[in-house]
Amino acid sequence: MKDLRTTVVAVVLWGTGLLLIHMPGLVAVAIPVVLTVAALLVVTRRRRAGLIVLVLLCGAGLAATVTAAQPARDTLAAQDGHVIEALVEVSSSASVGSDGRLWFDAQTVAIGPPGHPQRVSGPVRVGVAPIDGADLGAVLQVTGQGKRTDAGERAALVLFGTRAEVTTPASGIFAVAATTRAEFIERASGLPEPGAGLLPGLAVGDTRAVSEDVSAAMLASGLSHLTAVSGANCAIVVAAVFWLVSLLGGGRGLRIAFSLLALGAFVVLVTPEPSVIRASVMAALAMLTLLLGRPSAGLAMLSLAVCGLLIADPWLAATPGFALSAAATAALLVLSRPLLRGLGRWMPVPLALALSVPLAAQLVCGPIVALFSDTQSVIGVVANLLAAPAAPIATVIGLLACLTSPVPALADLLAATAWLPAAWIQTTATVSAALPGATAAVPAGPAAAVVVAVLSAAVTLVLVRPRSRRLRLAAAAVVVIALAASIARMLLSGPLASMTTPASWSIAACDIGQGDAVLVRSGEQTALVDAGPDPDALARCLAQTGTDRIDLLVLTHFDVDHVGAATSLAGRVGTVLHGPVAEPADQRILDELTAGGATLRRGAVGTGGTLGSAQWRVVWPPPDSAAFPSGNDASVVVDIAGGGVPRMLMLGDLSAAPQRQLLSSGRVRGEYAVVKVAHHGSRDQEPALYAQLAAPAALISVGAENDYGHPREEALALLEAAGSRALRTDRRGLVLLGEAEGRLVVWTEREE
Repeated sequence: MKDLRTTVVAVVLWGTGLLLIHMPGLVAVAIPVVLTVAALLVVTRRRRAGLIVLVLLCGAGLAATVTAAQPARDTLAAQDGHVIEALVEVSSSASVGSDGRLWFDAQTVAIGPPGHPQRVSGPVRVGVAPIDGADLGAVLQVTGQGKRTDAGERAALVLFGTRAEVTTPASGIFAVAATTRAEFIERASGLPEPGAGLLPGLAVGDTRAVSEDVSAAMLASGLSHLTAVSGANCAIVVAAVFWLVSLLGGGRGLRIAFSLLALGAFVVLVTPEPSVIRASVMAALAMLTLLLGRPSAGLAMLSLAVCGLLIADPWLAATPGFALSAAATAALLVLSRPLLRGLGRWMPVPLALALSVPLAAQLVCGPIVALFSDTQSVIGVVANLLAAPAAPIATVIGLLACLTSPVPALADLLAATAWLPAAWIQTTATVSAALPGATAAVPAGPAAAVVVAVLSAAVTLVLVRPRSRRLRLAAAAVVVIALAASIARMLLSGPLASMTTPASWSIAACDIGQGDAVLVRSGEQTALVDAGPDPDALARCLAQTGTDRIDLLVLTHFDVDHVGAATSLAGRVGTVLHGPVAEPADQRILDELTAGGATLRRGAVGTGGTLGSAQWRVVWPPPDSAAFPSGNDASVVVDIAGGGVPRMLMLGDLSAAPQRQLLSSGRVRGEYAVVKVAHHGSRDQEPALYAQLAAPAALISVGAENDYGHPREEALALLEAAGSRALRTDRRGLVLLGEAEGRLVVWTEREE
């Protein structure tokens, strides 16, 4: 009963926190007083109202924290759009973002116009060029532009730094931790992959060496909670120290004292992330109950830890990592035993025990993940069963490698030993993530969370077997329907995918989001013009169209929305026709394709060839153009016709100026049946070119969600004036075109 009461308090307080951190500061000022007065009134009028009073007082404390922090947050938010100078103290671990900046959370010491900062203490998110010394506790002077955040976010301001220097390095225990962590990371970097980049994340919470591919594989396989230090690592450290002191003959008080010291040192070493804070507070409470000689109550301790942390830092209520950590812990405490009994009816008890823990976490965390992620791991339980046992080994041995850094030979041996379980975890992630159907696409949001929650509840009821027969039958029906739908979807998007589309197509505009990917087929040969940004979306299109090999891959230019998925085709491409190479990253894409056996050809006017029975030629850009050396305006424009392919012109991302030059060159005369509209239907188009083409079908490859407003009304209007019918992938999905008895035939996946 006590567990239930404390859980109710924690849940209500969590909801109150989410509400308060999204409220304006003036409204929040009165709430602490109102709640406190209400608590006093309840106490005076009702004798047994402990739960209500506790909720009100906790809410008052949380509201007081929000109110006290609001003036500083308002001051920080006022720097929105300004160039500012800030003195900040690092308060989290640093990670490299997709923009190449080093990102970390910090607390401001002073902030304001350059040369005139004022003392303000508030939370900011800082991004700077990679710099040594951005360790926990260090103070940096950063100059850059501020951008205010949305209500409810932990940081009140994001600072995009253009210049940064360390003014006060980390000192004391923070300096020791930073040095120890850096030495271990350097030691791990000398180990081979797989495993070398993952090991620092497992042992000391540093994920900078984890590549995007590995991160994606860990997420798809349901192992992302192992990528960095989580609450489980705190429990491992406390248990290991507790056992070691006990082995050496230490009493209960000594064991608890050393365990708490080790826990504090560990939190400093790995930096205080939300899950680590939650776990460390809960572990400290568990040690306290042992010291007092009282039996531990896991759920009550978790609820007490959540309440205390939310009152101290209400913005944790909106942190996904904190929510997942608390939910997973609650699942292990409440759900793992009933699941163990249910699974034990169908399988050996040791296997049921191993499965019950990850399954409980998956069932409870699934709805939370669905709020912000558009994929759900299907293979997660099995992957955790295989990989999770290696995590404590990597953590403990990795920490020993940190602590023994003064003895390099021993530290090297321990790091190499810790590398083995890290390599096992990474291999499990990459292999399981590559399995067909490893993830399920679920649009993120409340609706998806409700669906996943219903399915999770149904699975739980099927395994636990409640007494109500109707409830069991209803749960079984939900599970059967979900399994049937999942199997049907896997078949229709996998082996049977090509059966869902007509077979007589010759042009296919893939639905790959904001980007380009157009297939052209003549006879037994297929060309792909651009590859889009997403390998998974491209793979779905290739499966739908029954395309296994690309005889000609045209990379019109090297923007990511045109070449992001190109390397996923390595080993399946015959010839690559490409635009001008401007950056080393462009060349790396070509190198990966040639390593898979592809032949390179530079695309420029005068280049041409055959595709089956069709003829293709490049009509833009001119060779070695000084006016358009690279980028959108140097896009390779291909004219293709014959062999069953309606005459088509694919304009890449050309803007109006090169379109005019292309028109005046005389290389696009005659009738066209299809035009691929330039730059996803931007407004920078040349109406005379489209009037000259007068193509009945105008393909617009565009994402449903884009920040550019593509396709623009101006582009749609000029297409209508030219007599062209706009076929948009954001509304119609996959668009297929072909010829039948001399007529252009159009098939679309969806009706507009």
